[in-house]
Amino acid sequence: MKSFRQFAFLLILISAGISQGAWAQQKPVPDYLKAAVGADSRSIRRDIPMTNAIRKAFDAGTRDFTGKPGANYWQLETDFTIEVSLDPSTQKLSGSETILVHNNSNDELGQIYLRLDHNIFRGLVPRGGSVPAENTDGMVITRLRVDGREVDLNARRPQFRRGPVGGPAPEPKLSVAGLDQTLAVITLDNPVPAKGKVSLDIEWSTKLPGGPNGQGHRMTQRFENELFQPTQWFPRLAKYDDLRGWDTNVYLGPAEFYNNFGRFDVKINVPGGWIVSGTGVLQNPEEVLTESARMNLTKVLASDEVTTIVGPDEIGPGQATAEGESLTWHFVADKVNDFAWLTARKLVWTATRATIPTKGPIPIHMLYMPDRANLFENAGPITRHALEFYSKLWAPYPFPQLTLQDGPSSGMEYPMVINSNQGAADHEAAHQWWPMMVGTNETWYGWMDEGFNTYMNILSGADSRGVPADLNGRGQSYGRTSGNETEPSLMYAANYGGNMYGFQTYNKAPLMLAMLGGIVGDEAVQAAMSKYTYAWAFKHPSPWDYVLFMTNELKVDLGWFWNYWLFTTESVDGSIQDVSSTPDGLKVVVRQDGQMPSPVVLKVEFAEAGPFSPSMGNAEMVDDKTVIVTWPVEVWFGGEKTFEAELTFGKRAISKITLDPEGRFPDRNPEDNVWSAK
Repeated sequence: MKSFRQFAFLLILISAGISQGAWAQQKPVPDYLKAAVGADSRSIRRDIPMTNAIRKAFDAGTRDFTGKPGANYWQLETDFTIEVSLDPSTQKLSGSETILVHNNSNDELGQIYLRLDHNIFRGLVPRGGSVPAENTDGMVITRLRVDGREVDLNARRPQFRRGPVGGPAPEPKLSVAGLDQTLAVITLDNPVPAKGKVSLDIEWSTKLPGGPNGQGHRMTQRFENELFQPTQWFPRLAKYDDLRGWDTNVYLGPAEFYNNFGRFDVKINVPGGWIVSGTGVLQNPEEVLTESARMNLTKVLASDEVTTIVGPDEIGPGQATAEGESLTWHFVADKVNDFAWLTARKLVWTATRATIPTKGPIPIHMLYMPDRANLFENAGPITRHALEFYSKLWAPYPFPQLTLQDGPSSGMEYPMVINSNQGAADHEAAHQWWPMMVGTNETWYGWMDEGFNTYMNILSGADSRGVPADLNGRGQSYGRTSGNETEPSLMYAANYGGNMYGFQTYNKAPLMLAMLGGIVGDEAVQAAMSKYTYAWAFKHPSPWDYVLFMTNELKVDLGWFWNYWLFTTESVDGSIQDVSSTPDGLKVVVRQDGQMPSPVVLKVEFAEAGPFSPSMGNAEMVDDKTVIVTWPVEVWFGGEKTFEAELTFGKRAISKITLDPEGRFPDRNPEDNVWSAK
């Protein structure tokens, strides 16, 4: 029993990260454990781990070490033609659609996967941390045809049968399975040839959930029978790419999406007097809008003023909309990866403009319930600033308009649509760059979407206040999270990120980019990301494409950086261990206890002002009492945990030395980064 207790205590100390010195006070460390828990050296991994998926893409030439799309890059495209009707009394959508699938790959497709996200509202499906507002029948498919051929929806799922030993496998039959789940699969008897096409015709219905019990975005899609906010509301094609083939992750709720680009032609039938907004450009304003509304729309692009299109007192057919017991609104959107919309019996519709570089003015529409007008008072200026700022930061906004939609899911994004009031307008508008323009895989790598977004929100917020963006302290702050056993690495599939999904997906990437800015400069990081945006616009980059592109653009060896930030949860944990006099100045002993290395940056403050003598080539003067001295990360590549930094400023008295003065490198205890002269 005694030996078991000793061993248990040993494990507790290891998990707590106790240093070798602290061990000595408890119990001597056995020799065979010293290298594992208290070594004075470390092995710095400098390469970027490569998985089977990216190796496959490199071998096929669809991606390469430039970080740009490879010579053989391809992606599927999907064109949707949808007709849908809303019955407010039953809260149901009934629709029919045709999906034309362009198989631009070099692969023959023997199966097709469908995403039926509304099946998450059924009771018998896997869910993550989200809770639907109510259980429904989910996405009910009533008819399915493949190239005009009927698929039997009631057939039993075919059982796998082995063919005769050495003989041919059984011929596949046209069938479908999983229609009661969020991911269904159609087995084809006639595979789709490489570079070929296939057409799917689907008829379906779904109820939009409502009520007070929903937890999480997209889990509540209506306010009673008054306002409906459909999202993921139609059967979609799953993504098929050059990395893994079909994306077969089920929809769990918290994580977001990975969709194909294509064209949407959508007709939405609602009762007369109900206003509809959505992705795309309205094709038939003469049929659904009043003459007054059409006239008001012509004024929007003339100034930054907010124009009322339909006011709070204009309700019903002939006032809010054209006359008619029911009206069909027709929208078309090109080169988008999803479609979302809004309709309500009472809506205020206002609009303003944003002026996009190289493009000119585009409309910003805002639609909200009259009693929620206070939530949209500043929505126009905030959204305008976001579109104009991000257009300059990354690339010009690519779409013909943007719409803010009121509703219960306030904080969600789709192409040309943000379900948001002014509170999240900047953040949701930023999503028009990723994933709506740069089609990242949010299901696997949410940090390439939400994380980049959080970073750019910091920059936009500072610009809107007229102050420089301050990224200091952010990289250092990761040291307080590093070592938490519940934290998944950034490269762990976000769909299964668990309780720290929010940190993994939203919060860590800005800290990573802050550290990168501390190495190469924030402006260099942002300039490289702008070029990355252009390179991957309307394509689907992987994390390897991003890091290889950035490394090539910055022209700095960053393999070690990407490895530790993306594939591990390690930190730097720097400290000043000792300061001693030398004939030419001072020797500063810097230690890094973490596995992640970083440059050594020292802020040296002199006791008195005086001229700066540049006796150190790696020193840069801040003012007449302060210099910054930097040693590159390479000083750690030999494996040492300590580095002796020589300060050769002669007899000039130094009053204070600070390690990592801008707080860019992850450190769990910044207090040991400062030395002051006695």
